[in-house]
Amino acid sequence: MEFLLIACVALVILLLYFGFIKNDLKKSDKIQQKKQNSTGVVFARCPLCDSPLRQGENLISKVYRPMDVPDQFCTIYGCPHCYPACENHLSRICPVCHKKVPQNGNLTARLFNKTTQKKHVHITGCSECHKKKSD
Repeated sequence: MEFLLIACVALVILLLYFGFIKNDLKKSDKIQQKKQNSTGVVFARCPLCDSPLRQGENLISKVYRPMDVPDQFCTIYGCPHCYPACENHLSRICPVCHKKVPQNGNLTARLFNKTTQKKHVHITGCSECHKKKSD
């Protein structure tokens, strides 16, 4: 009688164990399918034209020296969709002042280099926000 009870408990444990493994495999398969079926859209957008950046597309920017400091000045010109030539349906808008940025304009920003190899950009304005006032 005790042997039958132990055998039933062991059978239930095995069924639960293999059921959980099968569910984990299904979850990982779904994640892999999502990665394969994706259109390559990265969770990043251009700060000027707000177009999604696909895999392999980068912002066109200039980071100024020194390179070994945690806070650097940088200039952002745009993405392949809005710089050097803007696509027809896009407009370049500053995220700070919400004015239209001309084609030869740019964004000014601070680039923070974190110790975890991640970078954080804080946009401070555009070439229209920071125009020098003539006397």
